[in-house]
Amino acid sequence: MKTPLHYLVAARQSEIAELEQISRASSLVASMSELVHALQKERGLSNIFLVSGGAQAQQSLLDHGLHVDRVMERVCLALEELGARAPGAHGARLFNAIANALQGFEALPLLRRRRDALQLSAEDCTQALIRMIAACLTVVFEAADSACDPDIAKLLVALFHFMQGKELAGQERATGVAAFTAGVGRTERQRHWLHLIESQERCFQVFADFASPSGMERWQQQCGACPDMTVIERLRRMGCTAGDGLPLDRGLSAPWFEACSSRLDAMHQIEAFLAEELETQCLRKLEQAGAALSQQLALLEMQPQPGTRAEAAAAFLGGTQSAASLPAEGAYGLQLEKSIVLLVQEQSMRLQDMQTEIDKARATLKERKTIERAKGVLMNYRQHSEGDAYKLIRQTAMNQNR
Repeated sequence: MKTPLHYLVAARQSEIAELEQISRASSLVASMSELVHALQKERGLSNIFLVSGGAQAQQSLLDHGLHVDRVMERVCLALEELGARAPGAHGARLFNAIANALQGFEALPLLRRRRDALQLSAEDCTQALIRMIAACLTVVFEAADSACDPDIAKLLVALFHFMQGKELAGQERATGVAAFTAGVGRTERQRHWLHLIESQERCFQVFADFASPSGMERWQQQCGACPDMTVIERLRRMGCTAGDGLPLDRGLSAPWFEACSSRLDAMHQIEAFLAEELETQCLRKLEQAGAALSQQLALLEMQPQPGTRAEAAAAFLGGTQSAASLPAEGAYGLQLEKSIVLLVQEQSMRLQDMQTEIDKARATLKERKTIERAKGVLMNYRQHSEGDAYKLIRQTAMNQNR
């Protein structure tokens, strides 16, 4: 007959399998981060190319397209490493997100052909690449939602919101390029521009809530040492305050693009640091779980003393072991009759604490998903812009204190 320790070992082995899978998913996230950055740059160059009628950025697009293709190949390799099984209870959603992203990959060559032939407007091309990047970010979102360890989940939530904030910064770059290249102020574009600025700040605030101290320090250093923000703030004021139909200086398109690109490159360095931190944490958790499993297997190999099970049952019924007296993992002695009782209780409490922390992280993701769905409903059925939809949701929540 199998003992409780057999099932403790099975539980630990299951935990290790989940950690191994989320570790592979984290490697995919790191590759996806690099791809998103590359697609963001292609979107910016495409915007310049199309708004200028093909007169600018043609060679840059060609060269950068080769880079995007190489990064995409690395993402596909990471997908193969992930395998046919996803971590946690959210695997179906993760793989559905991956399938959607792959559809975007397959559509990219057609998008490029139409762009190069000037068969697309700048707006249509930008929106297509926004959808493609959004599909990539959804993979990161679902990976965060499937994390089985609270520390890993927090890092994934922080990374997702940082990537989302950076994507909004990339959309702002494209919006500004379109405005300055067109050379005329438009009220609707300005409202969208202001919405992008505000949305970035919300994402970076959530990032700050979940980031590690080292990740937050990197972000604060970048914010404090970014000379491009002075240029960006000045051009933001000019672009967002010009009257409807009034002229904008077309010559500002290049400095705007360069300043925003420099900021995005600096943010990508932080993104890479966060992805590396995530992978390191996964490896650390696997090492800890492996050490704990080795300890349990060592106990399992020992022959129980005659009174062991009776004493364990008495301890269970009487609750003689208090939570405060539980030792840390790895501190158990070789007295099997006490070690197993402590091991059962400690592992149960640890898993409960982990679930509580994971639930907190998932609540943040669920809130974001709900807001995005609500915005989509308003945009589809009331024909609101994204910014107006969010403002209506926020104002309604304030009015109803909800």
